[in-house]
Amino acid sequence: MAKRKWTDIKKPEPEILRLREEGKTRQEIADLLGLEKIQVKNWVNRYNREQSRLAAGVPSKRRGRPATGKPKNEKEYQREIERLKMENQLLRDFLRLTGRK
Repeated sequence: MAKRKWTDIKKPEPEILRLREEGKTRQEIADLLGLEKIQVKNWVNRYNREQSRLAAGVPSKRRGRPATGKPKNEKEYQREIERLKMENQLLRDFLRLTGRK
Protein backbone atom coordinates (compact mmCIF):
# COMPACT_ATOMS: atom_id res chain seq x y z
CA MET A 1 0.00 0.00 0.00
CA ALA A 2 1.49 3.35 -1.05
CA LYS A 3 1.86 5.95 1.67
CA ARG A 4 -0.03 9.19 1.21
CA LYS A 5 2.19 12.27 1.28
CA TRP A 6 -0.72 14.56 2.12
CA THR A 7 -4.05 13.93 3.77
CA ASP A 8 -6.67 15.79 5.77
CA ILE A 9 -5.54 14.52 9.14
CA LYS A 10 -8.85 15.57 10.76
CA LYS A 11 -10.66 12.71 9.04
CA PRO A 12 -8.68 9.81 10.59
CA GLU A 13 -8.39 11.60 13.95
CA PRO A 14 -10.88 9.36 15.84
CA GLU A 15 -9.18 6.27 14.41
CA ILE A 16 -5.73 7.53 15.48
CA LEU A 17 -7.02 8.20 19.00
CA ARG A 18 -8.57 4.73 19.20
CA LEU A 19 -5.38 3.05 18.02
CA ARG A 20 -3.30 5.06 20.48
CA GLU A 21 -5.58 3.93 23.32
CA GLU A 22 -5.05 0.35 22.18
CA GLY A 23 -1.31 0.89 22.65
CA LYS A 24 -0.28 0.87 18.99
CA THR A 25 2.98 2.59 18.07
CA ARG A 26 3.15 5.53 15.71
CA GLN A 27 4.63 3.32 13.00
CA GLU A 28 1.84 0.75 13.40
CA ILE A 29 -0.80 3.47 13.22
CA ALA A 30 0.83 4.92 10.11
CA ASP A 31 0.96 1.49 8.45
CA LEU A 32 -2.69 0.73 9.27
CA LEU A 33 -3.95 4.08 7.94
CA GLY A 34 -1.59 4.33 4.97
CA LEU A 35 0.14 7.43 6.31
CA GLU A 36 3.76 8.36 6.83
CA LYS A 37 5.10 7.92 10.36
CA ILE A 38 6.06 11.62 10.49
CA GLN A 39 2.43 12.61 9.79
CA VAL A 40 1.22 10.58 12.74
CA LYS A 41 4.09 11.83 14.93
CA ASN A 42 3.32 15.48 14.11
CA TRP A 43 -0.40 14.99 14.70
CA VAL A 44 0.20 13.26 18.06
CA ASN A 45 2.55 16.06 19.15
CA ARG A 46 0.03 18.75 18.15
CA TYR A 47 -2.78 16.84 19.88
CA ASN A 48 -0.77 16.44 23.10
CA ARG A 49 0.22 20.11 23.06
CA GLU A 50 -3.42 21.17 22.59
CA GLN A 51 -4.58 18.88 25.40
CA SER A 52 -1.92 20.36 27.72
CA ARG A 53 -3.11 23.88 26.88
CA LEU A 54 -6.74 22.93 27.52
CA ALA A 55 -5.83 21.32 30.85
CA ALA A 56 -3.95 24.48 31.85
CA GLY A 57 -6.94 26.64 30.90
CA VAL A 58 -5.13 28.42 28.05
CA PRO A 59 -7.52 29.19 25.18
CA SER A 60 -6.63 27.69 21.82
CA LYS A 61 -5.17 29.92 19.13
CA ARG A 62 -7.49 31.44 16.59
CA ARG A 63 -6.88 30.27 13.06
CA GLY A 64 -6.62 32.41 9.98
CA ARG A 65 -5.97 36.06 9.44
CA PRO A 66 -6.64 38.34 12.42
CA ALA A 67 -9.84 40.35 12.29
CA THR A 68 -9.50 44.01 11.44
CA GLY A 69 -11.18 46.85 13.26
CA LYS A 70 -13.64 47.44 10.44
CA PRO A 71 -17.31 48.07 11.32
CA LYS A 72 -19.54 45.09 10.78
CA ASN A 73 -22.98 46.50 10.04
CA GLU A 74 -24.67 49.60 8.59
CA LYS A 75 -25.15 51.32 11.94
CA GLU A 76 -21.45 50.97 12.78
CA TYR A 77 -20.53 52.32 9.33
CA GLN A 78 -22.71 55.38 9.91
CA ARG A 79 -21.17 55.93 13.36
CA GLU A 80 -17.68 55.69 11.86
CA ILE A 81 -18.59 58.17 9.09
CA GLU A 82 -19.92 60.65 11.66
CA ARG A 83 -16.78 60.28 13.76
CA LEU A 84 -14.59 60.95 10.73
CA LYS A 85 -16.67 64.01 9.77
CA MET A 86 -16.26 65.42 13.28
CA GLU A 87 -12.53 64.73 13.18
CA ASN A 88 -12.21 66.51 9.82
CA GLN A 89 -14.14 69.51 11.13
CA LEU A 90 -11.85 69.72 14.19
CA LEU A 91 -8.77 69.63 11.97
CA ARG A 92 -10.21 72.34 9.66
CA ASP A 93 -11.00 74.54 12.68
CA PHE A 94 -7.50 74.01 14.07
CA LEU A 95 -5.88 74.94 10.74
CA ARG A 96 -8.09 78.03 10.45
CA LEU A 97 -7.15 79.15 13.98
CA THR A 98 -3.44 78.72 13.31
CA GLY A 99 -3.74 80.71 10.08
CA ARG A 100 -2.70 77.90 7.80
CA LYS A 101 -5.89 77.78 5.80
